[in-house]
Amino acid sequence: MIMTSSSIIGRPTPRVDGPLKTTGTAQFSADFHFDRLVHAMPVGAGIASGRITKLDTSAAESMPGVLLVLHHGNIGPLFRTAPGDADTSNSEARPAFEDEVIRHWGQHVAVVIANTLEQATAGAAAVKVEYAPDTASLSASLDDFKGERKSVSERGDVDKAFDDAPVKIDANYVTPIETHNPIEMHATVAVWDGDRVTLYETTQGVVNHRAVMSQVLGVPMENVRVVTKFLGSGFGGKFPWPHCALAAVAARRLNRPVKLSLTRRMMFSSVGYRPRTEQHVQLGATKEGKLLALRHDYLNVTSQLDDYDEGCGEATPYLYSVANLEVTGATVKRHTGTPIWMRGPGAVPGLFGTESAMNELADELKMDPLRLRVINDAETDESNKLPFSSRHLRECLETGAKKFGWEKRNPEVGSMRRDGKILGWGVAAASWIAMRLPCTASVEFCANGRLCVRCATQDIGTGTYTVFAQVVHEKTGVPMDRIDVIIGDSALPAGPFSGGSLVTGSVLSAIASGAENAIKRLQQVAAATEGSPYHQASLETISYSGGILHKKDQAPADGTHFAEILKMAKVNGLSAEGNSQPTSEDPKAKGVSLHSYGAQFVEVEWEPDIARLRVSRVVTVIDAGRIINPTAATNQVAGAVVMGIGMGMLEETIYDERTGQPINGSLADYLVATCADSPDIDVTFLDYPDPGMGEYGARGVGEIGLAGVAPAITAAVHHATGVRVRELPVRIEDLLKSKIVSV
Repeated sequence: MIMTSSSIIGRPTPRVDGPLKTTGTAQFSADFHFDRLVHAMPVGAGIASGRITKLDTSAAESMPGVLLVLHHGNIGPLFRTAPGDADTSNSEARPAFEDEVIRHWGQHVAVVIANTLEQATAGAAAVKVEYAPDTASLSASLDDFKGERKSVSERGDVDKAFDDAPVKIDANYVTPIETHNPIEMHATVAVWDGDRVTLYETTQGVVNHRAVMSQVLGVPMENVRVVTKFLGSGFGGKFPWPHCALAAVAARRLNRPVKLSLTRRMMFSSVGYRPRTEQHVQLGATKEGKLLALRHDYLNVTSQLDDYDEGCGEATPYLYSVANLEVTGATVKRHTGTPIWMRGPGAVPGLFGTESAMNELADELKMDPLRLRVINDAETDESNKLPFSSRHLRECLETGAKKFGWEKRNPEVGSMRRDGKILGWGVAAASWIAMRLPCTASVEFCANGRLCVRCATQDIGTGTYTVFAQVVHEKTGVPMDRIDVIIGDSALPAGPFSGGSLVTGSVLSAIASGAENAIKRLQQVAAATEGSPYHQASLETISYSGGILHKKDQAPADGTHFAEILKMAKVNGLSAEGNSQPTSEDPKAKGVSLHSYGAQFVEVEWEPDIARLRVSRVVTVIDAGRIINPTAATNQVAGAVVMGIGMGMLEETIYDERTGQPINGSLADYLVATCADSPDIDVTFLDYPDPGMGEYGARGVGEIGLAGVAPAITAAVHHATGVRVRELPVRIEDLLKSKIVSV
């Protein structure tokens, strides 16, 4: 019999890795140092389109401390990942230095390796590159697209339903390019030992990174190890990029450890971004507010070589009930780097379009935007005719309205005042995908009385270390401070990448079953070990409680600690593995629609006399299944809300349309929300376990808190100022159009 206590699950729990981070002893990838380590610095292209005609490295090679300069002429073979390989997710199809064609400003054209970082930086500045420039496509607007759209989802007859609808909204919405800008910049430390390489990486997926680097370097998978003990966030951008292989090649060539750390400037040109989207949304409805037609078309920018689809229509087909729907999309090539996932890819920019249109429809109908959403709440997923596994969007809206005080809302523009400021209130719905990826975890009882849990996933700052410890404690009763969580190493049992809010839901079942299997093995060893109090006892008579083995008719206090059993058996440790089945193979999950939901309520304060706008209050209510650690989950959602304020009010990467260079490529010029911009944030979880997500019923929370924030902000801006903002971020130039010039 396995006895457990579930009190730790759902209880606010401090992070087990907190002391390491707050004392500066946590080792991030760039913190690893080895004897004879040298430094690498990439050289970026100074044009956006063209060819290299001459690359002169002589000055750099003659400089003090410079050991090697790599470029197209001497890099040696690097390979692309195999097309269609589901086990590898590479950020760019083209490996570094594959040819001499320039496709974006900042593209790596050489890399200088030297004894010190300063010498490598000086060497990189001394590399002289001459180009034959070509005309670059750099227009921010995507209105020059002439190609065909692909169909994403379709049902009914949208054309007829929209034409016949008595009330219509037909509008365009734009989200700009945004840059991830985690505080920790990308870095690789490459160390070879014979024909084996260890890469200390800033990656959101150690298993995926190993698979990609194996193929790119042409090295057997078993000869590649990737380690990421701690990550200073990633927001979706920390996956394999060309610089990773450059560090590995340089280390192999020199037979010395090589550290390559990107500069902040390079973070704006060579490691992805959220692409610009331009969305056309048409809504048709009855005069009572029932949706009759919904058309959502989107374009997003991509690079010259990679066809990255943002997927803005991900949430559109299932969020509301509408009989006639069409979602289409296309990509538009520009001479910029390759885009990549950024927190809430697809749904977050897509919901800005559709939720903004819903708010405009409510205004057109003179209807409460909250009521409009409730009227159109879907009972089933109409895109695939599947029932929802767990959906409480209506309760999110109603709970949020009550906490926010929505019943006090006066719908007239500029009508609400407080402390000499005009208030604006806005609302939006939110949704995000849910699924479970395959995962294996091992749990080991150790003779020193500790318990170890191992898995090749990683903690990108979201609290994964603590979730592992919580589940092991819940299953074994071993105190949290006696549990060692070992993750962030591709040599461990295979785990999922950190992205899409998928890790928590994916690892829980693997950890739980691993712990249960380890307890069973412990009982078997106790029964088979001579001298054990349970020697030759039937397993049914041996109970386990909180680290103690005892007979079923015996109190745990009279039993034997697992460490004593292991010492009797003369073994140092006893482990077992557990697995999580992906939702795509789980019969309980295959027949249902799995998503998380939420509602965002935003208040802005508008001071027309000085054109000052501030988000002053946010209430967010989230339906994300069972919440394993409310402390970490609340931090995740509150942080996402702050990021949503940045999206709505501040963030935009601007390129010089002559050169392709990011104009605001620094944290001094790229505006992000800071403490001064952060309002009062109230986070509530409904905490309904999702039966389609396994034993714990948990879904991730990393992205859902960002979804819907921007359209709620622009709705609040319209309520306060009368200005309809359809292109993010909200600018002072927009606000100056307000006809309200004084409080």
